[in-house]
Amino acid sequence: MHSDTANQNVPFDAARRELGVVVGFDGSEQALLALHYGARAALRRTTVLTVVTAMSPDTQYYATLAAMPSEAELNAKHEAAQATLAKAREYLQDYQGEVAYRIEKGDAAGILVDLSSEALLTVIGARGRGGFLGRILGSVAAALPAHAHCPTVVVPRDYDTGEADDAQRFEPVVDGSPITVGIDGSPQSRIAALQAAEVASERGTGLQLLMGLPPFDGWHTWYPGIAVEGYDIVERRKDELEIHLRAEGEWLRGYFPELTVDVTVSAGEAAKLLAEASASSQLTVVGTHGRGNVGAALLGSISRGVLNHAKGPIMVVPKLHDARLEDQPAGAI
Repeated sequence: MHSDTANQNVPFDAARRELGVVVGFDGSEQALLALHYGARAALRRTTVLTVVTAMSPDTQYYATLAAMPSEAELNAKHEAAQATLAKAREYLQDYQGEVAYRIEKGDAAGILVDLSSEALLTVIGARGRGGFLGRILGSVAAALPAHAHCPTVVVPRDYDTGEADDAQRFEPVVDGSPITVGIDGSPQSRIAALQAAEVASERGTGLQLLMGLPPFDGWHTWYPGIAVEGYDIVERRKDELEIHLRAEGEWLRGYFPELTVDVTVSAGEAAKLLAEASASSQLTVVGTHGRGNVGAALLGSISRGVLNHAKGPIMVVPKLHDARLEDQPAGAI
């Protein structure tokens, strides 16, 4: 990988993102789901759909001349990659948008990270047969969201492509379910919220701001005298946080006046709440960094928990540079 976005804000000029929506494709069933999602996303944004498959690179150094791969071996690798892209072409034969196909040599995660600097969005499936998708809950899941230069969508195995089998299958559907974003009041979660608001506005649906409040359950076993007061404290804190979230919503509506914003503060761990919310959301959005409740979670065990249990697509937003943060709400949550 040639760059690291984990500790810096990434410039994000949509007009210069010439690859449009980039889909990592390995020919698996999960890759086809990602391809379908990416095709719809590209149509919504009236941009190109770029389908990419990985071809393992040649070893640069060999102990002996005999150890060098034969031309036939190299050709076989390239032909296998072409066959993979042919499957994508067949799936997209009725697609009405612009499509570009690419074979790239190198590590799957590194390829997508590099290409993401020219993409509006990268899309991968939750699992696959190797290459891009087989390691999504391992190195790719850790590397791509953490280092990508654009938002990344992970499409789960439960993603519904609809019943149509022609060009209609790629047409964006009207869906009244919301876009949900995990928010904790940090600048990074606000970047994620802005991206989520753009998606909600684009799809003509509502935005739900979701915050997790660690539960008070169990304290009364050890401190029975404070049980009632403890639950009162939790409720007061929920009320306070809802006020803060409403302020976040009003800030977002300043940029998206037509947007309907709902706020939810629920007792529970962020990963579990987001995974549950994904079942009733068109898309669930999180940032790569924050204050820990929602934020940096996506790079560790919580990220794997969300991806393992999500019922809907998850978008992970890196630390993009966004001038709209200049007037972000004051005060800490």
